[in-house]
Amino acid sequence: MPETMTVGEAIGRALAHRGVGHVFGVVGSGNFMVTHGMVAGGVAFTAARHEMGAASMADAFARLTGRVSAVSVHQGCGLTNAMTGIGEAAKSHTPMLVVTGDTAVGQEVGNFVIDQDALVASVGAVPRRIHSAATAVAEAVAAYDIAVRDRATVVLSLPVDLQAEPCPHPDPPAPPLRVLPSGGAAAAVRELADLLATARRPVIVGGRGARGASTELRALAARTGAILVPSAGARGLFADEEWALDVMGGFATPGARELIREADVLVAFGAALNPWTTHHGTLAVQPVVVQVDDRADAIGKYRDVTLGILGDVGAVAASVTELLGAPSSTPGGWRTAATAERIRRARYWTQNLPDEPSAEGRIGAAELTGALDAMIPIERVVVPDGGNVNMYAGAFLRVPDDRGFVMPLSFQAIGLGLANGIGAAIARPDRMTVVGTGDGSFMMGANELDTAVREGLGMLVVVYNDDAYGAEVHLFADHPDKQDIVRFPETDLAAVARGFGCEGVTVRTLGDLAAVQEWLDGPRRTPLVVDAKVTGSASPLMADSAAH
Repeated sequence: MPETMTVGEAIGRALAHRGVGHVFGVVGSGNFMVTHGMVAGGVAFTAARHEMGAASMADAFARLTGRVSAVSVHQGCGLTNAMTGIGEAAKSHTPMLVVTGDTAVGQEVGNFVIDQDALVASVGAVPRRIHSAATAVAEAVAAYDIAVRDRATVVLSLPVDLQAEPCPHPDPPAPPLRVLPSGGAAAAVRELADLLATARRPVIVGGRGARGASTELRALAARTGAILVPSAGARGLFADEEWALDVMGGFATPGARELIREADVLVAFGAALNPWTTHHGTLAVQPVVVQVDDRADAIGKYRDVTLGILGDVGAVAASVTELLGAPSSTPGGWRTAATAERIRRARYWTQNLPDEPSAEGRIGAAELTGALDAMIPIERVVVPDGGNVNMYAGAFLRVPDDRGFVMPLSFQAIGLGLANGIGAAIARPDRMTVVGTGDGSFMMGANELDTAVREGLGMLVVVYNDDAYGAEVHLFADHPDKQDIVRFPETDLAAVARGFGCEGVTVRTLGDLAAVQEWLDGPRRTPLVVDAKVTGSASPLMADSAAH
């Protein structure tokens, strides 16, 4: 390490050496040297136009690659700008490290002074900080290791005075702690095996915590004759499986929900069974509900369960399959020809497009999405934004596998979709990223189109433009006289996109999609923004939410 290296730069280099996959940020004086240290250590850097965008990009990158991503922001206001993206990542258990400046040790008055640790903890992220020049590198590496070990979003505060100090030659950091997965207790595994052995219509749910355990869950389902279904957070986990539904919860088709409700045993692996996954509780009505998770606080968090098993979901599934042994005959369950046909008909919304009202100069959102699904290459990453329209990209566009879907909806924020899509496109340049967003959401983060153009990302951004905050229009449909506060004049968002250097087209009819096909057939060197003038009808999910 050079004699003149500062603490800030030494921390950046140490984090690069530890394994940061990519750093996204907005650089100011408080994070300049640590960012330079990561770049000098070989980490690729993407400059965002807003800190919230940087956090969302990093969130998507980590979800798709499995590597820790870093966010670099200035102290105080730089951190507060990033907090919605940080909150989304924390609630989604994304292994992400936010590196932020902080005011000098002991400083109590100044423009940038806030209680950063309290702010971070309030959204569920893990606050960490450095305390001295001598311990700084070890403390920074420890923060990185927490993100990996606990699948946590960690915010590392770096006081600017400590960053500027010369860095003593530290001892090499200790190797990361090895944590090996283990199955559940033998008695619990035996009880689950007995429940599945006698089940007539079992359903196995794979959640975000089951990513990486698809093989084990499929083997268990094959042994027990179960139907498989992922939660929305793990959509694509069973994409090529004959005996699997596309998704559980509010995104599921009516036929899929009907099949799930008929189950007599439901076993959730790595899924929290929150109100969205259970569709307001209507899908977890089985006599027996089992939850398997490696987080004790997840079991029974949203509803009572018959049996909770603490352990690695893949290891537990494999243990139950082994305990059940080879079947004496072809597995029963409800894997019949009749059930297979019901699954085939109920799997995708594109086979079950809802009726939509017509309007002059407007296209139905479901009709539009069905047509786009047929046009876009299946090797894609789908990113839905929040709001009334989230279901169209989130459920109507098919995905190739569980690395083909990013759902930034744990905070129920709007405006994160475009930046998440940029992070996804950087993480998976081999796939086409497709963002589905509303006009309200799009306008919140449209500044990041500059980032997408600068990075040369051939991504598709579909704006479902109803000239309103559509969710509020439908949630307060019985107050039409008060809706002017959530409605806007028609805006030419294709022109806005072209101003950033994107290609932009306006779609009012299916015939207008010829321009989209032309872009798909071309080199796709810049993003395409589709300003889709939709009818503004409630999505099936929004209609259900309004009813509940």
